[in-house]
Amino acid sequence: MKYQRSSALFKEAEKVIPGGVNSPVRAFKAVGGTPIFVESAKGAYLYDADGNVFLDYINSWGPMILGHAYEPVVTAVIDKAKNGTSFGMPTEIETKIAELAIQMAPNINKIRFVNSGTEACMSAVRLARGVTGKDKIIKFAGCYHGHSDSFLIQAGSGAITFGSPNSPGVTKGTAKDTLLATYNDLNNVEELLLANKNEIACIIIEPVAGNMGCIPPKNGFLEGLRNLCDIHNVLLIFDEVMTGFRLARGGAQELFGIQADIVCYGKVIGGGLPVGAFAAREEIMNYLAPIGPVYQAGTLSGNPLAMAAGFAMLTELNNNPSIFTSLKEKTAYLHKGLSEVFQKNQIVHTINRIGSMMSVHFSEEKVIDFASSVKGNNETFKRFFHGMLNEGVYIAPSAFETWFITDALTYTDLDKTIAACDTVAKSL
Repeated sequence: MKYQRSSALFKEAEKVIPGGVNSPVRAFKAVGGTPIFVESAKGAYLYDADGNVFLDYINSWGPMILGHAYEPVVTAVIDKAKNGTSFGMPTEIETKIAELAIQMAPNINKIRFVNSGTEACMSAVRLARGVTGKDKIIKFAGCYHGHSDSFLIQAGSGAITFGSPNSPGVTKGTAKDTLLATYNDLNNVEELLLANKNEIACIIIEPVAGNMGCIPPKNGFLEGLRNLCDIHNVLLIFDEVMTGFRLARGGAQELFGIQADIVCYGKVIGGGLPVGAFAAREEIMNYLAPIGPVYQAGTLSGNPLAMAAGFAMLTELNNNPSIFTSLKEKTAYLHKGLSEVFQKNQIVHTINRIGSMMSVHFSEEKVIDFASSVKGNNETFKRFFHGMLNEGVYIAPSAFETWFITDALTYTDLDKTIAACDTVAKSL
């Protein structure tokens, strides 16, 4: 494939945008080469500025569960835009999507909409500190909760890719209140809780890690966290920016049968538009201003376009729960096909999968946490990435990102992907 137009556009972007991109993960620094500039997308396909066509396995990093330019979502946005794009005042659609989200997800009865997953997680931690009166938090190495200062301590994903897991600009004071735990290691979490008695406000976790590849929790891990939080009077925050309304109608809480105290959402809840949210039981949410002492605000929070898109998306998912079964089956089919190709071509690998999330690691050992995720052969991944790209398959340009499967993919598309992998594997 040729990328002359994308290369020219990237050079122009570099003159006026740091690194030529508005989010580091879009750059190809981890894999080499020039980022692809997209012109349009429909269903499971991307169309770039050079006229190339790609099967899409990032799907705007998660929200395109039903495919790009999904008609009910597009129609909802267009209809809403005709009446104005933003007011900074309450609108009825905010209440409608709040009622729907609360109906779909367990253990929440109030929700606050914000503008991004970063803002949702940042606000959730502030709320937890306000509710408990304690300062410290526990996060897990390799989990990414946005770029708020508290979270840029071994933050996974882009931070790993660009070699700065502890970002300059994060103060020592902030860092000392963030305690780092090992994902899937309950003993490590308990040690931190015991060493910091009555000082920890919350534990925040991606219930399925998606920023060091897709890493599901071990059996009993989330249950153990819930138990430890109850024992030590600590709030449990699920960052469901990726998993919410994707792994099940009610997200990871429903899938694993675990009740978090606060849940963060993003991506899917806006149907692909910029939006986030955090939700909890009423007694926790009532700590928020204007009825409580914890301040959180946003001029564009509850933007009517994002609310309309999100309401259309959630309505489809709520009315058609078979979508989640379809997604799971398609992901399992892809997993099986890729694994058979790698085995046939004697490529050392491991594939992690849960629901409609999966990741390929060129590693001999199981990938269960941050330490094991970084042991993969990144040189092999680079060749794999570019090989798949040249075969018309777009995966994340980082070994530390999950793949997101869309229901718009047909089994013919999946077979094309497996065949592309077979071609690429012969040269790895």
